[in-house]
Amino acid sequence: MHANDFIVHDDLRLPHLPQRQFGACADCAAGRCAPPRQRGRRLFTGLLGAAAFAPAWGREGVEVGEKSKFTGLVSAEQLEKAGGQQYAQMMTQANQQRGLAPMNHPQVQRLRYIAQRIVPHSYEWNERARQWKWEVNLLGDAQLNAFCMPGGKIAFYYGILEKLKLEDDEVAAIMGHEVAHALREHARERVGKSVVTNGIVELGSALLGLGDLGRYAAGLGGQLLSLRFGRQDESEADLVGIELSARAGYDPAAAVRLWEKMMAASKGAPPQWLSTHPANVTRIRDIQANLPKVAGLYGRAPRPDKRFPVAPPLKAG
Repeated sequence: MHANDFIVHDDLRLPHLPQRQFGACADCAAGRCAPPRQRGRRLFTGLLGAAAFAPAWGREGVEVGEKSKFTGLVSAEQLEKAGGQQYAQMMTQANQQRGLAPMNHPQVQRLRYIAQRIVPHSYEWNERARQWKWEVNLLGDAQLNAFCMPGGKIAFYYGILEKLKLEDDEVAAIMGHEVAHALREHARERVGKSVVTNGIVELGSALLGLGDLGRYAAGLGGQLLSLRFGRQDESEADLVGIELSARAGYDPAAAVRLWEKMMAASKGAPPQWLSTHPANVTRIRDIQANLPKVAGLYGRAPRPDKRFPVAPPLKAG
């Protein structure tokens, strides 16, 4: 497909269309969100090249605690496999609607270049990330959305790039945030909680590794994009995200500018994923409070040798 054949849809029809929007908090949407508690726990290979041998950093940066123990209730391998299958299905269907940007599209090249810089810094957060078959794609949908599924499957919607006029540092803030969800295994945590709350097995048996939980987790593959993360998950993703972008040489303060743009975009008729609840202000303050922790990382990081123009408007489908 030629780059000029790529179109943006108002209603791109995809299997298991995600209900979760970028940065969405289930508690905020339900009006029960509160400021985060003290945290007690918590490229596609060809593009990685020599970056895979990036030097290891000491433990400098943000602190988010241990992962939730609920992640231990399901198989990471099977959940990643299910996510990969769902992702492939989505990309195939988008391509059939001319809604999957080709590899030579300038914004795809932009996203993959930024991912190439971010991914090598993910390994400290999750050793499994070294074996993930990272993918980055651009979907022709007008929504303000992006996601990273278990196993490193990243997708941006054209709407979030074009409508918010995102600069590279702001794109890196979104990508770092979404990659952080995958690294911290928030989807695995949510599925683990479903295992318990749905009564699939008794909690005691699950913690001892009894029962075929992997098969149940794989069966939830079609629901991975419908899982709604909580406020603490979102806060973790915010903080890990600014560290990833700082290490990759992108200005971590861009996360503040990004959220200011997101809040401005919601004026008039706030969508469910961006409530007018004060938690959004708290979110920005939380990021600002942690910027000094990543300032040194950003100061030492090599700067990107490429910069890309903002996404121009495309014809609607």
